[in-house]
Amino acid sequence: MNNISKPETTKGIESRAHMPLQKANFMAMAVAGVLIVLGFVLMLGGSSTTDSFNPDIFSTRRIVVGPCIAFIGFVAMAAAIIIDPKHLSRKK
Repeated sequence: MNNISKPETTKGIESRAHMPLQKANFMAMAVAGVLIVLGFVLMLGGSSTTDSFNPDIFSTRRIVVGPCIAFIGFVAMAAAIIIDPKHLSRKK
């Protein structure tokens, strides 16, 4: 076998340093994903049928609150992907 020793490298640390997204990005993406799902859940509900009208289809929760929370989640997802947490920590 070859007894030539290789210099110790920190391959695992170097590969993490070159990752475009860090742990903070993934945590922010998870929170944004929860906001998106919550917004869609708030929009759920029963519908009107041909036999009966359900006035709940025009509730504020379903036509204002749910879509706003989902939109905030989509914006937060974009921000979580774009923002570099290393750059933010250097400015402090």
